Amino acid sequence: MADLDFKAIEQKWREYWEKHKIYSFDPKSKKKIYSIDTPPPTVSGEMHIGHAFMYSQMDFMARFMRMRGFNIFYPFGTDDNGLPTERLVEKLNNVKSKSMERGAFIELCLETLKKITPKFIQDWKNMAISCDYEIYYSTIDKNSQKLSQKSFIDLFNTKKAYKKEFPTLWCPECQTSIAQAELEDKEQSTLFSTLKFKAEGKDLLIATTRPELLPACVAVFVNPQDKRYKKLVGKKATVPLFNFEVPIIEDESAQIDKGTGVLMICSYGDKFDAEAINRHKLTPKIILEKDGTLTYGDYKGLRIKAARKKILEDLKAADLITEQKQITNAVNTHDKCGTPVEFLPTAQWFIKILDIKDKLLSQGKKVIWRPEFMFKRYENWTNGLEWDWNISRDRHFGIPIPAWECKKCGNIIVAEEKELPIDPMKSKKKCPKCKIDTEPESKVFDTWQTSSISPTIASSIADNKIKEPYSLRCNAHDIIRTWDFYTITKSYMHNNVIPWENMMVSGFVTLGGEKMSKSKGNIVRPQEILEKYGADAIRYWAASSKLGEDIDYQEKDVITGKKFATKILNATNFVFINLKYQAKQPKLTALDNLFLSQLNKTIKIATESFEEYNYSRAKLESDFFFWKTLCDNYLEIVKNRVYQGTEEEKASANWTLYQSLLATLKLMAPFTPYIVEEIYQTHFKQHESIPSIHNESWPEEIKIKAGKDDDKTWAVLIETLTLVRQKKSEAKKSMKAEILLTLPKETISLLSPFLEDLKSVTTSKEIKPGSFNVEFL
Repeated sequence: MADLDFKAIEQKWREYWEKHKIYSFDPKSKKKIYSIDTPPPTVSGEMHIGHAFMYSQMDFMARFMRMRGFNIFYPFGTDDNGLPTERLVEKLNNVKSKSMERGAFIELCLETLKKITPKFIQDWKNMAISCDYEIYYSTIDKNSQKLSQKSFIDLFNTKKAYKKEFPTLWCPECQTSIAQAELEDKEQSTLFSTLKFKAEGKDLLIATTRPELLPACVAVFVNPQDKRYKKLVGKKATVPLFNFEVPIIEDESAQIDKGTGVLMICSYGDKFDAEAINRHKLTPKIILEKDGTLTYGDYKGLRIKAARKKILEDLKAADLITEQKQITNAVNTHDKCGTPVEFLPTAQWFIKILDIKDKLLSQGKKVIWRPEFMFKRYENWTNGLEWDWNISRDRHFGIPIPAWECKKCGNIIVAEEKELPIDPMKSKKKCPKCKIDTEPESKVFDTWQTSSISPTIASSIADNKIKEPYSLRCNAHDIIRTWDFYTITKSYMHNNVIPWENMMVSGFVTLGGEKMSKSKGNIVRPQEILEKYGADAIRYWAASSKLGEDIDYQEKDVITGKKFATKILNATNFVFINLKYQAKQPKLTALDNLFLSQLNKTIKIATESFEEYNYSRAKLESDFFFWKTLCDNYLEIVKNRVYQGTEEEKASANWTLYQSLLATLKLMAPFTPYIVEEIYQTHFKQHESIPSIHNESWPEEIKIKAGKDDDKTWAVLIETLTLVRQKKSEAKKSMKAEILLTLPKETISLLSPFLEDLKSVTTSKEIKPGSFNVEFL
């Protein structure tokens, strides 16, 4: 039996594929193009298990379509601009971007990326992700910068992009504005404190979880239907501890049955505060710095949590708390760092989307979502939008926003297309109206502003030969609200098209039922699995999960993948010891014809499944055929005929074995590309002449004479063989022990064309009619 040296096999064929450009897109080909909008992974040092899982599933489709005769456009990109890269560079170099000069930090980012990106990309190559790596882009390269800036300028010139100052989502840890799509709800335990305000000389009780915002209080609300507070409307309330007055206003946002029914309005506790202050034209009091520290009185310089603790202590000491209870509530946090977000008034850039929500829903419906229910996530997200898309970030590293503003008249100037890419911080522009120097925009684009035009970026590298809609996009369900939504938005705004025809959504990989997290320490590194079991084993595992479904990582499932690779290698080596190749199809025996009908059924189901993007069923059917139909049964049945049959019988067996093994390799090629290449090159290439099995055609049903009862006949044949084996096992006899086999007349009649093969495989001296029985000789 062959020992599987998967490391040597992987390196050998990886180098071969690259040298012979097996996966290259051919711009001159007349074949129909199948284009994939490949997710550019965020450069994070190394591939994680979710990448290995999702990219494998996308690659199954790419390899299937390549074997179906399509010219595959399958580029590779890396997402390496913006906040995620900044945080990685800060961590790797033990620095803080805000404490460095802008130019020096940008240079450090570029140097760091240059060092780590090749190793990062190698993880994808090791996993046999069959991209054309020569069609490569980075979201920070000059071409991407140019196209991203052009997208912005086009939207600005059509009044779809604008700059405005108002309370926006702010992360005090990352010190940047963020978009609604970057919010993540987290449950946290906090104190719900009922405080003593004063009104008309009496206590006015108000409950809050944000006492640190008392200095920012601008009003208290009571519900118009709440009779308890009718006499106080229009009066003033005194804020505890800080002793200033705020108006008492009727507003339906105050819920009669929540807390005391009185609502404290601060600038800004949340989006409702911002809306309320704007609605009643109140003057805000901003007490938070951008780094999340307070600016007020004795609490100046304290961070939010520390200020909350200190204010509660002071309120308690002054007997201004009537009740406290521990509650759990959902808090909006920044998905990049987990910090609770605040609302701060800052000038930011936005793209208008609220006025076209219905159009974006309509565009989303035109895409074929796989699985279909994933559209609901897109629909819910779109319906739930409350703000326009914030595309600016207050950071150093990213694509510069190509704009300048005249501080005298407020006029905004954007770059001309011929100037792109451009950094306004290194360029000067005069206001055409005031004839004075303008102020360059220092903000950069959010990374999604660029990633949302990934189809345009990828196509630009291929001389713009690839047009939208692309054939496919694949990503995990967590970025439906970002990458998918934003790409649909940009494609609609720029070209009034959908970006892709098919949307494949994969699930998450969990461990022990929990989402993996570095902070929790419950992660599985694919690099370690590759080292131990090989890429084919991981891919085999990834194919076991249905599209869109989360999967719990279990090592035994990967071990099964390695067992498959070992089994198919050994089985093929064993067959080819005695196999004599012949090109022309001979006259087939009845048994071989029946077996090939099972192969044809497998090919049909696998093909139809792949065409419906149901790779897991295709793998299941192909896997079952190999293990059960071919190895467990047919090889055993045909063995004697290969050794001792007539020349005609041997020819039929040899041809059938060759064709069925080759078809099996092709069926499993999308899932286990390394081992099938090893077997193909060793045993088949000399006869097939195609440079790689991955350039071979997908298997087609073999032309045979099929019978309407073939499935039933095969089932009865295998059931009979299984029963005989069981009897031999129960009697503790060798499988080669001679027997007299008795079968029902109807079974003998059905299996009459195959009785000689049945006698041979069961070592039956005779098969006679009667009730089923096995008599040992």
